[in-house]
Amino acid sequence: MGKQRMTKAEKSWIMYDVGNSALMLLATSVIPIYFKSLADGPALVAWSYAETIASLVIALLMPILGSIADMQGMKKKFIIGTVGTGVVATVAMGFPTSATAFLVVYVLSSVALNSSIVFYDALLVDATTDERMDEVSSQGYAWGYIGSVVPFILCLAVVLGKDRIGITLQTAMQISFALTAAWWVLFTVPMLRDVQQTHFKPLESHAFLRAVGGIGKTLKDIWANRTMRYFIIAYFFYIDGVHTIIKLSTSYGSDLGIEGAQLVLALLVTQFVAFPSAIIYGKLGRKLGTKTMLLVGIGGYTFITCFAAFFLRSAIEFWFLAIMVGLFQGGIQALSRSEFGKLCPKEHANEYFGFFDIFGKYAAIMGTFIVGTMTASTGNGSLGVFSIVILFVVGFVMMLKVPDRQGEER
Repeated sequence: MGKQRMTKAEKSWIMYDVGNSALMLLATSVIPIYFKSLADGPALVAWSYAETIASLVIALLMPILGSIADMQGMKKKFIIGTVGTGVVATVAMGFPTSATAFLVVYVLSSVALNSSIVFYDALLVDATTDERMDEVSSQGYAWGYIGSVVPFILCLAVVLGKDRIGITLQTAMQISFALTAAWWVLFTVPMLRDVQQTHFKPLESHAFLRAVGGIGKTLKDIWANRTMRYFIIAYFFYIDGVHTIIKLSTSYGSDLGIEGAQLVLALLVTQFVAFPSAIIYGKLGRKLGTKTMLLVGIGGYTFITCFAAFFLRSAIEFWFLAIMVGLFQGGIQALSRSEFGKLCPKEHANEYFGFFDIFGKYAAIMGTFIVGTMTASTGNGSLGVFSIVILFVVGFVMMLKVPDRQGEER
């Protein structure tokens, strides 16, 4: 049997990853460096707490909003609302001149972006089938990595060439934020046009109150499913560590004194390494099993964390770290998303993916808080980074307890 070609709905769903990943890349590279130019003293602690606040807001909102979004015709309305809010906030980030005001706008942008991704992830069950979820999810991350490079290089050219073209850093960032927002909108349109919500709950009156009341039942249902229970606990820990590294790597490198241009270029290499790695990871997941490849990814990130804490001191070491992250990042995210999509009830996908985010994805509540607190109390950023290892150790142990899904009666 020949390889099945991507459908129009699958391709359009993948395109949204290309659109939102531009802001993701900017937020993990240039934005922390720009924030450091606005802040007085080391920026790691303030940046860690800002990320924690944004993540906490998302974690509290998503199960409720997700339950409402599961109703007929609501998924894409929520995507339009969160993308619209995020685009406005992204453009607005170019205007504050104080660190505090900038962080407020950044938190709003981050909440809108990551909320939209919850609804986007849940739309995966409408865009494709269970059999193709691993491949489509991996393709989404892969093309997101490579596609985000296009606007990023344009933004980088503006920021690095600001003196040559005679503009200030703030003006350069204003142009960068506007370019990123436009790219986000451009690649949102195909998904809104071509992917239809085929799994849904009927419309209900008093939807908000019903959603709040149903949170307890959903948690009980998740806990009652042995496979999902161990998977979600493992995911809660290991993906929190993954996103902590993504969010704080540039700020940590900047505090170590590594030149901003080196940090940004190294993270650009991550995108190119992650493109083929995510696709290969998805193929290996089909051959060796999703659980096996997730354990490999957790082990890889444990090594990355130890290396960052004890050996990262120069630009060359940061480049090595960036390549290592590229090898594992897309794969562990893509297989986690597709596996959860196969486990959850399709008509409750948004609600379940809301909990998926609470339990780690884009939340990074524990990791950023641990790093910020450990760094602030000891004055040692290396100890703060090393403390993330506990998240991967617990995640690895809990993943070992996940039963093989093929033999589990769902």
